[in-house]
Order: sequence, then structure tokens, then C-alpha cells
Amino acid sequence: MSPAIATLEQHLLAALDPAPQETRRLFHGRGRCWPGLEQITVDWLDGVLLVALFREPPEGQLAELEAMLMALAERPQWSGQAILLQHRYLPDSPGQWLWGAPCQQREVVEDGLKYLLDLGVRQNNGLFLDMRYGRRWVREQAAGKRVLNLFAYTCGFSVAAIAGGAEQVVNLDMAKSALSRGRDNHRLNGHDASRVAYLGHELFKSWGKVRKYGPYDLIIIDPPTFQRGSFVLTQDYAKILRRLPELLTEGGTVLACVNDPGIGPQFLIEGMAEQAPGLAFVERLENPPEFADADPEGGLKALVFRQG
Repeated sequence: MSPAIATLEQHLLAALDPAPQETRRLFHGRGRCWPGLEQITVDWLDGVLLVALFREPPEGQLAELEAMLMALAERPQWSGQAILLQHRYLPDSPGQWLWGAPCQQREVVEDGLKYLLDLGVRQNNGLFLDMRYGRRWVREQAAGKRVLNLFAYTCGFSVAAIAGGAEQVVNLDMAKSALSRGRDNHRLNGHDASRVAYLGHELFKSWGKVRKYGPYDLIIIDPPTFQRGSFVLTQDYAKILRRLPELLTEGGTVLACVNDPGIGPQFLIEGMAEQAPGLAFVERLENPPEFADADPEGGLKALVFRQG
């Protein structure tokens, strides 16, 4: 076994003894702290071990990885039901069930809240685990507030906000299927559906609809780096920032996020100062410790701003 795969094996044996009580990232090779493993992440999805490859492994490593994972399932530390290997570097990010019974959907728990994930059928499963502290922060801030969740995806922030006592959450995302899963997530948690609205629209054509529900006490912006035909982060983020003053209440708060390793927090701080100077930078949220990065600027950037 190569030193890199042996290192990964030791990490997983330690992380699964015992396994986490809730869904967690177990190994974050993309943080570039472990030479030879930069392309690998491993997540514990409440009984399913999801191993993702973001680049084609060097010659021989894939076979070693598969053999190590199959042996892991025979270890006394193992308490899972299945192992899924996802080839993110291939078209459509195909999933390969190495061990156990395939399960295309999985209910997981994070901070006591339930989310329904899709496994092995699309590139992303429905919950970005590096945003755990961000969802926790929203839950802590949300009581009595009107919340706008832009690029809502499967409404993880919305679930956290309603759990925290938000008066109303408006979720906007052009992917109606993702919003449908968001409805599932709210139902799973027994939330009052009348407090949640869904706008299945492209943001830049929908400012009127967004304004109709406002003004908002809290706005969350967590966009993709690139969405073909609709959003390019370096070009389009500024268009959102300049709209914030008219959408926010006095004293309203913004959680603005970037998850491109090549773009540091100054992109948002300087962009806000230029486009919405009435919003002051408050803090950058910490990332969960399991997402350690060799370059602190390289990981998730989740920044808080406040108006007035």
C-alpha cells in the first residue's frame, strides 16, 4: 500500500472509532494538507461512506483505494451500511457502490436537523458540509426575522432559519428541482409551510418578485462560482451587492459567501465597500475544523456585514 493510501486509511480508522453521531466530513484532502491525497474527500452520511475523487488518481492508486475501502468494511471499527465512490472528474460524476446495498436517497442529521440527500445520481448530494457553521449561525440569528436566501439550492439555510424561529424565509433558486427538495427538507423537520416561500427564477430577472416579499432583516448570498448562462461570480456578484441597501431593513444583516479557492475574502470586503458602502464588515465565520486548509484564504469564505 502506498504511503498516501496508508495515511488515508489511518485517518478513516480513527474517524470511525466510533463513527460520528451526525453527518460529517471525515477527510478533506482538498485542503492540501496531505500530499498525494489532494483529490480525495471522504464524508460520513449517517451510515454511508462517500468517497469523492475530484481528479483522476495517479496510476495504481484507484485500485489501492478500492482495496483499502473494501478492507475497511471488514474492520471492527466499521459500523456503516454502504460505501460509495464518486468519480467527480468524469462527466455526470458517476457513483460506484463498492460495498453494501445501493441507496439513492439518504436522510441525514446535522445539528439535530434533518436533510434528504441524493447519492450516486448527481454531482452534488444536496448539502454542502463545509457550511455547517454558517447554517448554525443563521439559526442563532433568525428569531423573529424575515430572511432572504439567494441561490437557495435545497434550502439548508432556510431549514436552519425556520428552526431558529424566523418569521418568514424566501428561497430563490433557478433550479426548481432543488427547491422541491427544499420543501422535502422542511417537511422532514415538521416546519410550518406557510412561513416559507419558493421562487424558482433566475435572480437578475426577478428583483421585483424579491422586493415584494421584503424588506428583509437577514439576506444570505451563497452563489456558485459559475452557473452557465446565468452567473459568473467575478462579474455578477457586484450586481447583487449594489441591490442590498434597498432590500434590507435598517440594521439588517448579510451573510455573503464565496467558495472559490482562488478568491480571498477581500473580494467581498472591497466589493461591498464599493457597491454598498452603508454595509459595514462585521466578521468572517470560522470554518469547521474538519475543513482545515493549507491556505486560510483557500477555503470557504462566509462574511457578515451589517447595514446602518
